[in-house]
Amino acid sequence: MDFISILFTLIVHGIVAALSLFVILTILIYVTTNPYPSIERFTEEETYYNPKSKCKEKFPSINDPHSVNLSVIVPAYNEEERISPMLDETLNFLERRIKENSAYKYEILVVSDGSNDNTVKITENYIKQYGSDKIRCLNLIKNRGKGGAVKLGMFSSRGALLLFADADGASKFEDLVKLEAAFEQLTNYNPINQPQEISQYEAIIIGSRAHLEKESLAKRSIFRNILMYGFHTLVWLFTVKGIKDTQCGFKLFSRKAANILFESLHVNRWAFDVELLYIAQKLNIPIVEIPIRWTEIDGSKVTPVISWIQMGCDLGLIWLKYKIGAWKIKYVK
Repeated sequence: MDFISILFTLIVHGIVAALSLFVILTILIYVTTNPYPSIERFTEEETYYNPKSKCKEKFPSINDPHSVNLSVIVPAYNEEERISPMLDETLNFLERRIKENSAYKYEILVVSDGSNDNTVKITENYIKQYGSDKIRCLNLIKNRGKGGAVKLGMFSSRGALLLFADADGASKFEDLVKLEAAFEQLTNYNPINQPQEISQYEAIIIGSRAHLEKESLAKRSIFRNILMYGFHTLVWLFTVKGIKDTQCGFKLFSRKAANILFESLHVNRWAFDVELLYIAQKLNIPIVEIPIRWTEIDGSKVTPVISWIQMGCDLGLIWLKYKIGAWKIKYVK
């Protein structure tokens, strides 16, 4: 047997072995995976502190009817350096809106994801100033990951519309009006004056930084650009089609859409946005992408190599587990 024949035989055996291993791993994943996500929540995480009554009060459920126009869910892990400017900007905007429309109601829900700095203490100072009807803190005693924190925040909210906004304040909060305008155009309901109708509509409006890509490319290293393009390619190949920016931390959900999507969310880490949009596309829930202003803020928790590798692995698992039926979507249209 000549060298070429030996090499060909080795390659064939290698491919067969790899495929066999893949099949075995796939079977193991299918057998050992819970098709629906389990929600871990400790008793201490079911209540918030009301400084007015000086008592712990139970968080509402997303299954309850809405009681405010807007909930702003802010996941925060050790954000003592960045959360105050974000809260100041958000509160200033929403308080101005109340002056313009006295019937408007909002809440900000800071979800401290197992923080061990002063994030909770800083948030409590805002609660003392504005009251627990306008701002609350969900203090998770165990770190869940960004997706897990956002999920528990959504499940504890009261809004007809629910906005997930990053704690770093990289997005201009005023751009909420752009997302609301897109909601009105899509649904023909006014987010400020028709909260009941809009809460029952299924839709997501997501902020996008795709229009800023050229400027970002010039500032990033070649290595980070390669990682970014690799991630976008994997997203397009395996999960979400037609969305230019899946990872922007400024997404607006109707109450019904949030309930449906987060009920089936399995991923608790950085790639949770991708699974949310994947589920939405599978259920034909409309997604509208709107350009927003965005500024990079120092102190990011994303480490370029490790986080991108984790997200890449999560993308592969999202595709594989849904493909083989190991993960399922609870809601059927």
